[in-house]
Amino acid sequence: MWCRRLACLFKVPCRWSGSTRHRSPWLLRDRRTIPAAAAHWHHTAPESLKCAWQLHSDHLELRYANTLMRFDFVWLRDHCRSASCYNAKTNQRSLDTASVDLGIKPKAVRVDETALFLTWPDGHVTRYGLEWLVKNSYEGQKQQVMHPRILWNAEIYRQAQVPSVDCRSFLETDEGLKEFLRNFLLYGIAFVENVTPTKEDTEILAERISLIRETIYGRMWYFTSDFSRGDTAYTKLALDRHTDTTYFQEPCGIQVFHCLKHEGTGGRTLLVDGFYAAEQVLQQAPDQFELLSKVPLKHEYVENVGDCHNHMIGVGPVLNVYPWNNELYLIRYNNYDRAVINTVPYDVVHRWYAAHRTLTAELRRPENELWVKLKPGKALFIDNWRVLHGREAFTGYRQLCGCYLTRDDVLNTARLLGLQA
Repeated sequence: MWCRRLACLFKVPCRWSGSTRHRSPWLLRDRRTIPAAAAHWHHTAPESLKCAWQLHSDHLELRYANTLMRFDFVWLRDHCRSASCYNAKTNQRSLDTASVDLGIKPKAVRVDETALFLTWPDGHVTRYGLEWLVKNSYEGQKQQVMHPRILWNAEIYRQAQVPSVDCRSFLETDEGLKEFLRNFLLYGIAFVENVTPTKEDTEILAERISLIRETIYGRMWYFTSDFSRGDTAYTKLALDRHTDTTYFQEPCGIQVFHCLKHEGTGGRTLLVDGFYAAEQVLQQAPDQFELLSKVPLKHEYVENVGDCHNHMIGVGPVLNVYPWNNELYLIRYNNYDRAVINTVPYDVVHRWYAAHRTLTAELRRPENELWVKLKPGKALFIDNWRVLHGREAFTGYRQLCGCYLTRDDVLNTARLLGLQA
């Protein structure tokens, strides 16, 4: 996955290293109940069976479906799905976790072809399906990706010939919406065609997949070069690649752009897959990838223009990864809004600058730049946690509208349509 070095930091065996092999003897699957206090091994089932388990003083070791798993006893009691411990109607825990004895151990253990049964000292019986355990164990999770993606540079994206979705299909059919979301989840960008070029119609489009996230810029915004806000974006100048709202504690998840009018030249939109660039850094300089995922930075937005007075500060590393599988889920990159670096000592600062330079070089490679011309009727959705955007300078009058969407709601819509998100 993303970072072998991080796996070592967290003392996690890397799945590509083969270090998950376990050479201790196993108690092969036994359909009888074995007391938890048993101190010796029992071999009572054929060697061909794929399930084996062993009790230790503080955990249960289970091998199933080519996965070696270790479960803490408190975890096994806490996650019980019995009617008294878990409300299947609300999908919420009923058990009071704080009531579980931290020294709890099962009184008896039984495994059949599909399930694990544990009897606790008070007589309560917990049943787990073996497939459920594989899916929800730490060892199973670190072999999974949370969000399947296709990383791309300009050539990869063009060759993929990712289709735009027609506005009517997007708004009126689940099939059109699902196709759009599938493209968006895989590539981090997606287009909708034949949208009526008004702010009102763009708002209807956005609300099809999410609540609109109202920010200091409002709910739906018009975007012109009148410098009405204290931001370089409100000029005709070129903008280098960046992600938005890095100065929020949680950067906005999705950004929507719709060009309503442009009477002039230039103004193409630049798109760069930040995850593709980060993958190159990981392959070439894993130590630098790790540093970019560890050093917290402040980003700041100070505005005093007209009636707009804001001072926003967000903190986080450039690269954000899930610690259990080292999967990158967020890039926070904006050289315009990065604040003073005062969160790490000087020797780390210099190494961070070197790592930042390596990532910047990847982000600026011409082959990684996808340039698109936004036109009235074509709306662009951008995953602001993954894809950087920029703009070339332009002339004449150019008006865009758009908004930010709440990431949770977009992913919720995708899951309800059967997509992994």
